[in-house]
Amino acid sequence: MPQFHRLLLTIAGFLIRVSLIVWSGLGGADQLVLPDLADKFSFMQWLSNNGQHNMEEERWNAYGQATYISSWKPAFPAAYTNFNGSPHSLTASAERSFTGTVTAYFGAKAWHGGEIYLAPEMISELPLSDLKGLGGSIQNFELQKTGSVSATWYKSRFYLKQTFNLGGETQKIASGPMQLAGSVDSHRLVFTGGNLSVLDIFDKNSYAGDLRQQFLNMAFMTHAAYDFAADARGYTVGLAAEYYLDDWAFRLGRFATPQNPNDLPLDFRIFKYYGDQFEIEHRHNINHQAGALRLLGYRNYENMARFSDAIAAYQTNPNQNAATCNRYSYDSNNANAPDLCWARKANAKLGIGVNFEQSLTDDLGMFMRGMYSDGKTEVYSYTSSDRSFSIGGLLTGKRWGRAKDSLGVGYASSWLSATHVDYLTRGGVDGFIGDGKIRYQAEQVVDVFYKFNLFSSIWATADYQHIINPAYNADRGPVDVYGLRAHFEF
Repeated sequence: MPQFHRLLLTIAGFLIRVSLIVWSGLGGADQLVLPDLADKFSFMQWLSNNGQHNMEEERWNAYGQATYISSWKPAFPAAYTNFNGSPHSLTASAERSFTGTVTAYFGAKAWHGGEIYLAPEMISELPLSDLKGLGGSIQNFELQKTGSVSATWYKSRFYLKQTFNLGGETQKIASGPMQLAGSVDSHRLVFTGGNLSVLDIFDKNSYAGDLRQQFLNMAFMTHAAYDFAADARGYTVGLAAEYYLDDWAFRLGRFATPQNPNDLPLDFRIFKYYGDQFEIEHRHNINHQAGALRLLGYRNYENMARFSDAIAAYQTNPNQNAATCNRYSYDSNNANAPDLCWARKANAKLGIGVNFEQSLTDDLGMFMRGMYSDGKTEVYSYTSSDRSFSIGGLLTGKRWGRAKDSLGVGYASSWLSATHVDYLTRGGVDGFIGDGKIRYQAEQVVDVFYKFNLFSSIWATADYQHIINPAYNADRGPVDVYGLRAHFEF
């Protein structure tokens, strides 16, 4: 209960500080007045304004973004860190983390209904504690499992999208990154295949999904328990089909999984190892305000270990421990602990989740997600979470004369299965967590941010996160993380 009270006081204090900043920014002739630019800068719009591009029916387009995120974590209380040689604790001392990304988005019409998209990307990063010690609440969604301080360029997306119009009402599509302007039927069939992210198609949410403009914590990018197929950068190769029928949408996809858990190389034997997902979406209006409800299910079939099998292997032969593993592992030196590397074989993982969004007024919207995964096998691609829940809201600055600003408040909680907890209690580690022992409690985070539009297409964001029970361990934390984000679109 004291932690809960502290949580409420922290949120209230932050909101009061934000309100004072906004209030002071509105008063007096001595205050800085920023230019009132109604439209953000767009190279494509500039071409259109000069008669060089058709923004209604595009043959091609090009966009880009640059984002820098800096995070600081002060020292926090911890009864122990990396106990008995287990290496996956969040360091209890103060740390700084950053990410910098640059992305270019190119789209071109290939033939009638056919579109090709390409997105080269660069990242430079320094994670907290080598990206260890947080389960479903990793503080910066941009962080990648194989990133480095040195800038790394790679191809994030290269795919073909084919649309077959089947009648119904005509709907206009606006120009944007990875989206050519034009028109489609409300009844249509869409196929997308190639190199992309599963989240480009599945589990969309208007208020918790575009984290370069919204929340920073990874718990709000998608379901924390959604172990969707992806390499260490968050991308994959596969094929998806979507059928749109007015307010309904049905989606089905199969995607390649990594060769090893949380690793970069993909296994292209897509009929042997794969990640399948199916989603049903219904869009609606309540009191003239738009909303949507989505039901998502996934099934992965991968070369991954069951927690119970790893425990059994160690009990049968104590020499099969974390310190002696000579296969793909997470480098634990705990000779008294089981390890997943001794139990990897073909296994399935299943999960089902609900995603809800609703506009409440013209400037206020809310979201909610909840997912239950079976929790029998190790995390393979996303976060260390077996069940997850998140809820929150976004308010634009329209009420105080800054319509392109926004204030967001979100809460998320993650849980582990009983066998996952048993494995960690015995000193085991998975892809992200493992303190050597554990006093299990749900991991929780509150993420509060204010996004300030400096001018045109440049935003600065102040973010605060309060994380309780990092890595599901009540013997450690709570952890405070302070963040700043600069974001530019062009």
